[in-house]
Amino acid sequence: MALKRRNKVSAAFSMASMTDLVFLLLIFFMITSTLVAPNALKLLLPRSPHQTSASAITTISIDASLDYYIETTPVALEDIEGILKNRFAGENISEPTISVHADKSVPIENVVKIMNIAKDNKWKLILATTAN
Repeated sequence: MALKRRNKVSAAFSMASMTDLVFLLLIFFMITSTLVAPNALKLLLPRSPHQTSASAITTISIDASLDYYIETTPVALEDIEGILKNRFAGENISEPTISVHADKSVPIENVVKIMNIAKDNKWKLILATTAN
């Protein structure tokens, strides 16, 4: 009796589904990695043991060379108030909160100028620090 098996077990492994999975993961990590860096300015912030949980609508940064930035856009000190008023009016924000990111080497008078702009317009202000 010569009986032959009709179904042979194949030892080959298809990698097609594995490559699809790898490409999907690659696309996912590429998209999420671009969302990680909201503030691209390198600043050495002062240290503080107290942190606030309030979220700011926009950030104003002052670097070591006393250049001012709204988010990552360089602006002149004189233009900050007008730009922020236009932004808050356009987005219809009633109680705006601003976060000030000032380098450790920035003189306090430059930070006070931003604080005065916020006080004159009754905006809330957060001074950004790093945790101890």
